[in-house]
Amino acid sequence: MNATVLSGSGARSARPSLAAYFLLALVAGALLAPLIAPYAADAVDLANRRASPTGAHWFGTDELGRDVLTRVLLGARVSLAIGLLSAIASAGIGVVIGGTAGYTGRWGGDLLMRLTDAMLSVPRLPLLMLAAAVVQPGIPTLIALVACTGWMETARVVRAEVQSLVAQDFVDAARATGVTSLRVLWRHVLPAVVPTASVATTLSVGRAILLESTMSFFGVGVQPPTASWGNMLYQAQTTMSSEPWLAVFPGVFIFLTVLACNAVGDTLGRRPSHSS
Repeated sequence: MNATVLSGSGARSARPSLAAYFLLALVAGALLAPLIAPYAADAVDLANRRASPTGAHWFGTDELGRDVLTRVLLGARVSLAIGLLSAIASAGIGVVIGGTAGYTGRWGGDLLMRLTDAMLSVPRLPLLMLAAAVVQPGIPTLIALVACTGWMETARVVRAEVQSLVAQDFVDAARATGVTSLRVLWRHVLPAVVPTASVATTLSVGRAILLESTMSFFGVGVQPPTASWGNMLYQAQTTMSSEPWLAVFPGVFIFLTVLACNAVGDTLGRRPSHSS
């Protein structure tokens, strides 16, 4: 009876959530944007400038008569790429630093954790805005900046996980066979922290998208004419009262995407109960 209940519970928890379906649909829409967008990316229609949503333009048009739905779809490619790639890169940095700190221990691990604490003490958004204002980044540089300032939480979580793994018998057994410490770390310990790192990465995607949107909103992120959700908000801030659709639609997509990323991360972080 208990086994049946647990089995059913596990099956339910394994089903993709509504948030996961939304993210998959969003990624598909971003990848297929040039094919499914109703207008060309640079199509200008000055006769229909600042038009409200209609059957011809579902999300309205902007100050140049460009279709907002098209720009939202194309902006999704940029915002999602920055979110995904920077989160993966920051997770990689965090796994290496956290794994090394947890495995080496003593002064080496303490030094890495003090570096992590020092990075955590610096406000991330002002640091990113200052760096972006100095280097005026393109998309690859922006991904690198976000990644290099977002690895600390992953490092702390991975360090704690590695410390618990190092104390287990399989690590001692590997060492007893003459395997080097570096090989034990890379072949036996770090693969075991992949689930934990996956949760941290999923949560980082939403934060990275929000950071890119905030930076672009303040004019130091993705620069026009390249569309991103953040710079669409930036361009709409002076007309929010008269043409609210220019800000509402990219804002809604930012909100839903960050919410979905957090929901998927929370789902991945749950552990099924093994109590009888």
